[in-house]
Amino acid sequence: MSDPRRKDAVAYMLPDGTQVDLSRPPEGDAIVLLQKDDLGRQVLRHSTAHVLAQAVLSIWPDAKYAGGPPIEDGFYYDFDIGRPFTPEDLEKIEARMAEIVKEDQPFSREEVSLQEAAELFADQPFKLEWINEMDGEASEQGVIGDKVSLYRNADRFVDLCRGPHIPSTGRIKAFKLTRSSGAYWRGDEKRQMLQRIYGTAWESPKALEQYLWRLEQAQKRDHRKLGPEMDLFHFPPEIGGGLAVFHPRGGLIRNIMEDYSKAEHQTAGYEFVWTPHLAKSTLFEMSGHLGWYKDGMYPPMELEGAAYYPKPMNCPMHILIYKSRTRSYRELPLRLFEFGTVYRFERSGVLHGLTRVRGFTQDDAHIFCTPDQLADELASLLQFVLKVLKAFGLTEFEAELATRPEKYVGEPEEWDQATEALRSALEATGLSYRVAEGEGAFYAPKIDVHIKDALNRRWQLSTLQVDFQLPQRFDMEYVGEDGVRHRPFMIHRALFGSIERFFAILLEHYGGAFPTWLAPDQVTVVPISDRHHGYAEEVADHLRKHGVRVIVDASDQSLGNRVRKAQTSKVPYMVVVGDKEAEAGTLSVRPRGGAEKRGVPLEDFTACVVKEVDERLIPA
Repeated sequence: MSDPRRKDAVAYMLPDGTQVDLSRPPEGDAIVLLQKDDLGRQVLRHSTAHVLAQAVLSIWPDAKYAGGPPIEDGFYYDFDIGRPFTPEDLEKIEARMAEIVKEDQPFSREEVSLQEAAELFADQPFKLEWINEMDGEASEQGVIGDKVSLYRNADRFVDLCRGPHIPSTGRIKAFKLTRSSGAYWRGDEKRQMLQRIYGTAWESPKALEQYLWRLEQAQKRDHRKLGPEMDLFHFPPEIGGGLAVFHPRGGLIRNIMEDYSKAEHQTAGYEFVWTPHLAKSTLFEMSGHLGWYKDGMYPPMELEGAAYYPKPMNCPMHILIYKSRTRSYRELPLRLFEFGTVYRFERSGVLHGLTRVRGFTQDDAHIFCTPDQLADELASLLQFVLKVLKAFGLTEFEAELATRPEKYVGEPEEWDQATEALRSALEATGLSYRVAEGEGAFYAPKIDVHIKDALNRRWQLSTLQVDFQLPQRFDMEYVGEDGVRHRPFMIHRALFGSIERFFAILLEHYGGAFPTWLAPDQVTVVPISDRHHGYAEEVADHLRKHGVRVIVDASDQSLGNRVRKAQTSKVPYMVVVGDKEAEAGTLSVRPRGGAEKRGVPLEDFTACVVKEVDERLIPA
């Protein structure tokens, strides 16, 4: 166990996973959490959120404060000061926080009765609301029996809190306030709008500097910024929020992604299907979607005495294809695949570019198999998922195995069989994973595959889910080898998740500089002057005959401007041709991010590009 006296120690974690302050004597094999640990950083950031609140209250004594948890890479705290915070306010708050840190104020914990807590926070309506709701059950606000835990900073600031916290404010080595925004109280759009301040805290100035660099890069790579800049897509207000249109360049990339995926699915034994965009309400009543997801579905259209809904999912229609005739065990596993567009009404406040939209296309597969085939099918599916994702240059994977929740449908034996099959699939691939106990859907366990992008950000992508509920609701059957009818297992599998979201992830991962096989324009040919246009077109024609996507920039702009344009458009290769190149039949080649090479034979360059595309090579 690490020494709790270390300056970077923040808290203990007990054997049962409970976290407590360092001032509490350890029990058994307690682990000391350090600032550089993921869990230790959460404690550090939670403590920094308290310092933020103390700073705000010291500047605006009448401020009302709500709550401030740690979040991924940072923290936030919600306030009401009667107006939004300004950038100047954040500078002032950050300066006051630095003073609090320098004072090295100790964090101290105490327990008081709910009545005492109500008296203490009598002028804080948000705290009072929480106190009035407390019923003796453990909560984030620190209820223990009929008492509640508080944390103080040297008697200058007090907050409801379960803890733990670092020993003193002086342990905070590096922090930064990043932005402010509006946020509804308790996330309810019908409640009061508060002002949320976001910040980040790290174990060292160097770690903070690295994070701020990643943040800056993320802003530069933001797909909402790059999409319009690169003429890939946009969101016309005339269509409605969360509904994107893809321009020719973006549509081309999208088609390349889909064509590759289709080819791989065909090779892997999938059968392609197509289903309509809407269906009668009776289908979604049978599937349960109207009971489970009605709030997220678009309202129906009443036509000829029936209600038609835009589909939120493809699975009910795939089931109908399965049920169109009697199935034999000899046909299983049956793998149905579709690029199916679905519609879900997301609240405007959660829409976020292509990563959270209202209309999107899933690369949706549903696999129907016998119980004996389940384990092997899941293992094969997971291998297939990783193979396809790797082709797009993604190499860092993690997974979560979500298991049976407290409330579930189906038999425990079915859950156990499915969960063990999912676990076996994970172990067969050697993929690193964690078990998310009780986080499965009420009808099925699942595997979620996460990737890390070029900025080390984690994205949830592919899902493999074993479903007991829908085969039962639709009375699905197959005739077994014994001549008796049996219920198949059903596996839901979305590989990209959605084309739109995966497109956004790739755009940010590469910062718009797509690998050659995905780039909408693979080569730009730039003639030095008008007399070189003819040779430039000859070069372009030769490349096109070999399947290369090429454009010739023979505009009236200066050579320097055309070169810069090719560079800023992130084209993989720029080819400059002049007198020497035209006479020798060669090229001056400038690879994106590389040094210029002169005198390159046209045939050699063509072969190089074609190889790079055919083998889907990813630049280092």
